[in-house]
Amino acid sequence: MSNAAALVVIPTYDEAENLPPLVARILALPVTVDILVVDDSSPDGTADLARELSREFEGRVHLLLRAGKRGLGTAYLDGFRWGLERGYPVFVQMDADFSHDPERVPALLAALDTADLAIGSRYTPGGGTRHWGVFRKVLSRGGSLYARILLGLPVSDVTGGFKAWRAEMLCRLGLDFVRSNGYCFQVEMTHRAFRNGARIREVPIVFADRRVGQSKMSGAIFLEAIWRVPLLALRKDS
Repeated sequence: MSNAAALVVIPTYDEAENLPPLVARILALPVTVDILVVDDSSPDGTADLARELSREFEGRVHLLLRAGKRGLGTAYLDGFRWGLERGYPVFVQMDADFSHDPERVPALLAALDTADLAIGSRYTPGGGTRHWGVFRKVLSRGGSLYARILLGLPVSDVTGGFKAWRAEMLCRLGLDFVRSNGYCFQVEMTHRAFRNGARIREVPIVFADRRVGQSKMSGAIFLEAIWRVPLLALRKDS
């Protein structure tokens, strides 16, 4: 088992340009964390870079390579299982494209002093977005409000994907029963945490557009959230 305070789980697909500077920024933080890159066999060589980083930062950076593009949700679930098997007490999940500011990782970890789940929130006081058009703002806020109302969640940013978890809470969620894999994955995980009595805190963040590379958002991912959220409200296995 590592002596790190947390495992930062980062799913990747074609993030070769972003990964090295992101890893450097995270490892320079004033907290001791390890990094797990969960790569879906990126054709741009992201996994090869992750291997190089694991040699450069031995014991601090790890690679979990998966065959084929299997999606964000399963990447996080596989990363959580990997870390739980190795005894990490705390997990951070974040994007690889700098839309989640690594400098906010310490604040998320600090929030776990009094919480089981800390959510980096765009919609709590002090949070926000940068370089977003009106349509994207409406879509994001509308999606979060839609899920919040249907599921009765006391959370401002239901769709936020920058989170910190206590390992004990992840173990209580029933990871094998999580069905969402796209945009709705974040909603389902927060919903499961709430249903399992999690103490949830929101930490303000400013979400920015990716610096380089292509967005992974698609119409299919958005449509999944539309029909799956009502099903979450009816399910009893969480």
